[in-house]
Amino acid sequence: MYELCQVGDNTYYIECPSKMGLYHMGEGKVCLIDSGNDKNTGKKVLKLLEEKGWDLQMILCTHSHADHIGGNRFLQERTGCRIYGAGVDRVFMEHPVLEPTMLYGGYPHKALRNHFLMAQESRVEELSETVLPQGLSMVRLDGHSLSMVGIETDDGVWFLADSLTSEAILGKYHISFLYDVDAYLKSLDTVCHLEGRLYIPAHAAPVEDIRPLAQVNRAKALELLELIQTFCQEGCIFEDLVKRVFDHYGLTLDFSQYVLSGSTLRSYLSYLLDRGKLEAIFEDNRLIWKTHPEG
Repeated sequence: MYELCQVGDNTYYIECPSKMGLYHMGEGKVCLIDSGNDKNTGKKVLKLLEEKGWDLQMILCTHSHADHIGGNRFLQERTGCRIYGAGVDRVFMEHPVLEPTMLYGGYPHKALRNHFLMAQESRVEELSETVLPQGLSMVRLDGHSLSMVGIETDDGVWFLADSLTSEAILGKYHISFLYDVDAYLKSLDTVCHLEGRLYIPAHAAPVEDIRPLAQVNRAKALELLELIQTFCQEGCIFEDLVKRVFDHYGLTLDFSQYVLSGSTLRSYLSYLLDRGKLEAIFEDNRLIWKTHPEG
């Protein structure tokens, strides 16, 4: 774990629960792509860099989820590196309480204000093509978060963040976190058309052909859409829908799963409602989701 793996002349990744990318910019200067789970991860990264004699110049954050920016503050304080993030996600990196707030839909209670859902704040600048080091390019891959990016190096290596999930994780948990289902499906199309030599998702093994994994992820999303429509045939309130989906997959709820999976299921409901596949009916002061008879 936390092994530095070279996959190009100047391109590396760090093997860990949320894979990080590393690009050597020349003269001992490096750029990190994401910073891992927490302060302890940041310490391990810094140790790797010190062993190599490398100087961390910047961190490019693919998105704002805590397991990708958890080392930001430690690394910034220790090295003075600049940190970049794109769009709305950048704001979440500077104000991490927004993450559990959005997931919960109100002020997050103590059980949700943890390092799993809320990283420490850091100073973050806007990420765009103009600030990228020479040899790097980026593409927006929204859906999993509000404004996620993928980063390509001139070694033909793509760091794809959480635009895809491994088949093993999907098979175990089934509900991969999504903010915007439509954007996610479009991002899967984008990923399938990226030209590169190697593709590295944060939570799956590096592969030379990303299309099979993209199809697995798409199939799971379509499976969930169909399942929700089935469960809403006779009308269903949200809490009952959560229970039926979790029972169907043999999953167990806790607070973290409730906000992550619950938020994702709400996104699926929005997707279906906007396309006329579901109806939202207020009845006896309850919101009932019902499959549209002509949907």
